[in-house]
Amino acid sequence: MKILTSEQIRVVDAETIKREGIPSLTLMKQAATAFFSRFVDKYPRKETAVLIFSGVGNNGGDGIVVARMLHRSGYRVMLCVVEYSDRYSEDCAHNLRRAKAENVPCKKILEDRDIPDPGQYDVVIDAIFGTGLTREVTGVTRRVIDSINESGKPVYSIDMPSGMFSDRMTLFAVRATETITFQIPKLALFLPGNMDYSGNVSIVPIGLNEEAIAETESDIYFTDYEEIRALLKPLVRFAHKGTEGHALIIGGSLGKTGSVCLATKAALKTGCGLVTAYLPKCGMPVIQSFLPEAMAIEDNHPEHISYIGYELLPDAIGIGIGMGQHRETEDALHYFLKHNKTPLVIDADGLNLLAKHRNWMAFLPSKTILAPHPKELSRLIGKWCDDYDKINKTRLFAQKYDLVVVIKGAYSLIIDADNIYMNSTGTPALATAGSGDVLTGMITSLLAQGYKPTEAARVGVYLHGLTADLTQETIHPRSFTADDIIGNIGKAYLHMEKKR
Repeated sequence: MKILTSEQIRVVDAETIKREGIPSLTLMKQAATAFFSRFVDKYPRKETAVLIFSGVGNNGGDGIVVARMLHRSGYRVMLCVVEYSDRYSEDCAHNLRRAKAENVPCKKILEDRDIPDPGQYDVVIDAIFGTGLTREVTGVTRRVIDSINESGKPVYSIDMPSGMFSDRMTLFAVRATETITFQIPKLALFLPGNMDYSGNVSIVPIGLNEEAIAETESDIYFTDYEEIRALLKPLVRFAHKGTEGHALIIGGSLGKTGSVCLATKAALKTGCGLVTAYLPKCGMPVIQSFLPEAMAIEDNHPEHISYIGYELLPDAIGIGIGMGQHRETEDALHYFLKHNKTPLVIDADGLNLLAKHRNWMAFLPSKTILAPHPKELSRLIGKWCDDYDKINKTRLFAQKYDLVVVIKGAYSLIIDADNIYMNSTGTPALATAGSGDVLTGMITSLLAQGYKPTEAARVGVYLHGLTADLTQETIHPRSFTADDIIGNIGKAYLHMEKKR
């Protein structure tokens, strides 16, 4: 699913009107209907008192149509038009005339004393600005937004929270409970720096022309169910452990053997035919008792990795988890990277050592996958001033070294030299110790099974998040552990294989 700029969305809207042979008013009605349907599912009681703030542009027009629909359905509606300009869009002005003709209670907001108290209503709908905002909010409009944010009431934003910018970081906007956005995802809605404004984000179809969307160029994508399902490889009837890939997990040190255990088990549960763990002597009895299905190779050192050598021929390697940064381990990693040609996933201390020795980047195989959390990422690319800067610096880093970088977090990003993929699964339940180790095992497993590096990262991140999505009703997010991720990988696969 493409993520487009506000200008590209404007063009798609125009092309939809042209190709579908519909008036712009019809497209506005389709958008409002999609929002209305979602809203009434949340608030089915007709006694609900709804305060709607609209602007004078097309986003305001959407809000006015919603007001008309709610009024006709018997809701207690108050429509307030924030007149920050006397230049109404044609469709907004038309729908305001219709609202007045239908006796929808409405008033204009021209100065502070016109602002009603949102606390007197059950819920607020925000339709002041849409995706085209280019300037900071000032004057009475700013004070309207302040009143919304201070009300303590649920707030539903139409398409975008008013005040949010599409192409740069937002400093002031409506703090939505939920943003119901129209068909095309907007990057700004999913960035960590905007989380206080976006709330929960729902994407609803409004009948935009699919060919027009397909013809619009983009290198940023929102990964959804259908895309991941299309990437999944079938498990053939005559498959055996030798055909399903062999993953090698390298890491661990005294007190941190659990990370290798989690990654190794995750690799097996994600479908790898064979998995071998390489870890220091202290980890051998742990891995053998924890996971008898896995093979293991022990380093000569009792407490940390001092040399990385083996005779097997793995299809993919995951390295760095729980490894520590001992001097011998540092030398061992250096030697390994200089001689390794096998597809690679690097995490944790492997990343920290890479950041310490930038010249080692030259040894990495093409499309090596790095899976940093924010602090590890900052050590690799330097500090960033906002989310857009972080994405740009990561992209340049991926291009320079021909890497695939997974930025872990809510709506994890997978960035390679050509594209950016934003993940759509996951909940705060994943913010738990060992979660990243499990992800490394899953991605390494998929890489060993023959997925291309970017595909392995996308599928692994999606399934990882899906385990949390599927257990929301059975495991409280505060009690969710890394082992719960592993235990529900099979459920995630079953979910992906269901016919819809």
